[in-house]
Amino acid sequence: MLGSHRKLAVGGVGVMVAATGVGLLTQPLLGRIIDLVTEHRAAGALTLPVVLLVLVGAGQGVATAFGMSLVSKLGETVLAELRERFLERALLLPLDRLEKAGSGDLTARVTQDVSRVAEAVRSALPELARSGLAILLTLGALALLDWRFLLAALLAVPLQAHTARWYTARATPLYATERVATGAQQQQLLDSIGGAATVRAYRMEAEHTRRVTERSRAAVDLTLRGVRLVLGFYSRLHVGEYTGLAAVLVVGFLLVRDGSASIGTATAAALYFHSLFGPINTALVLLDDAQAASAGLARLVGVIDEPVPVPDPAHPRSAAPGEPGGTAPEAHPPIPVVPLVTLTGVGHAYAPGRPVLHDVNLVLRPKERVALVGASGAGKTTLAKLIAGLHQPTTGRIDIGGAAPVESGRTVALVTQEVHVFAGSLADNLRLARPDADEPELLDALDRVGALDWARALPDGTATVLGDGGHRLTPDRAQQLALARLVLADPPIAVLDEATAEAGSAGAHLLERAADRALEGRTALVVAHRLSQAAAADRVVVLADGRVVESGTHDELRAAGGPYAALWRAWSDSRRTAW
Repeated sequence: MLGSHRKLAVGGVGVMVAATGVGLLTQPLLGRIIDLVTEHRAAGALTLPVVLLVLVGAGQGVATAFGMSLVSKLGETVLAELRERFLERALLLPLDRLEKAGSGDLTARVTQDVSRVAEAVRSALPELARSGLAILLTLGALALLDWRFLLAALLAVPLQAHTARWYTARATPLYATERVATGAQQQQLLDSIGGAATVRAYRMEAEHTRRVTERSRAAVDLTLRGVRLVLGFYSRLHVGEYTGLAAVLVVGFLLVRDGSASIGTATAAALYFHSLFGPINTALVLLDDAQAASAGLARLVGVIDEPVPVPDPAHPRSAAPGEPGGTAPEAHPPIPVVPLVTLTGVGHAYAPGRPVLHDVNLVLRPKERVALVGASGAGKTTLAKLIAGLHQPTTGRIDIGGAAPVESGRTVALVTQEVHVFAGSLADNLRLARPDADEPELLDALDRVGALDWARALPDGTATVLGDGGHRLTPDRAQQLALARLVLADPPIAVLDEATAEAGSAGAHLLERAADRALEGRTALVVAHRLSQAAAADRVVVLADGRVVESGTHDELRAAGGPYAALWRAWSDSRRTAW
């Protein structure tokens, strides 16, 4: 990523080299002042070196500030690109990958891991560049004074190199483990806080507190191990500093005694080495930030480098929804307006050896509405997600095809019972499905799903802010919002996965009527929560243990006296009991 900003990188490094070079004039000037004093020169002789010291300090300060600003700009630019690439790729990942990772892990990556990298970019990168230059140029200056000073200073290198190897060998796996533990802690917090009402309802407060405590303790223990590692790192650095400085002072003493160097030169050499304490310690200490940041960067790159499935143009599939209840445009050519959906020998397993669907053969005819029914765990949602393209079948194939083109460029839209209302206006939430929709089109979509009256009654109409910090929608109104998005997206195929299940008895009829209007003119698969939806469908498909066990119209299956007839009797009896 740095390679695409070569000019900025070269400019920043060049200015930093100049600033460091100017700063290296400080030690010789101080050595000259000492020589003038030991030679009992007149006070006026000190004027020139003192003035030069002031100019060196000012010049180095200005150049360093400018160079650091260039390096910081470079780091911030690359960091912004990193965030954008991460988010772009995360939104394109297959749903099964997102489900395996968990929302807590992704949240930790995009917040805490990005923060670690950002902190390193803002502080470590400029400081590391400046420190590295200072070390190289200072060692060169020591050699110019006398090559023996350089040899004495290099006695510290083996100790510092050993310290660096000792630290990196332990820090890399430790920080990687810490990031994983932090992600697990974040996931547990999201689960416990997000499901607080359910936790309280089942009186599981103590159990969830224990889980949060365990994951938090694991993260804290790893952090404390890191602190102890850093303390050991510093103590070993001090040994190297003492060794190098003592060697330079001894060499200086011997050279002055032999007349090979003046006191000022020996002083300049000692000051040069002493000035290395800061850059060397900074460079080595930045290994700590670098190890933590590299662990975070690896987790970000792990997402950025995830392959995104490329749809087969010969068999167009659905785009993954941007969120439950929405759709996303596809990049491949237009598909038919009344497509035929064919499932041939489809099977699927979330874990190897544990299939949830077995040899499903099914055809959805153009503009046909098929209701999918079955007991919990029969595989209805899995089949819906396969048709919607959120998962790829483990075995078999799904083909979507026909003749007439579709202008919207979308194939399949999925609406589930888990509808997300984004923080923003009602209009913005609707335009997720079609960004170029104008106000009349938004109102028409709301009217089609029976939501126009309550939308107009909002304080600011479609400009009313919804979601966190704004107007809260009831579950049935949120579902109408999702159905309005479906109308705006206008895909030829729609999949409703218990999209009316969140409504209570009072809102069920309203939502079913809204769903009927939203599905008009589309090929539709409806995972039916209420069998009244199945009764109104063109055809009913019954799943049991991942297999299609019945298929036919509502009247045909009731007359057959099979699994569907049993489900219908049980559902009808429960309704009579409720009434």
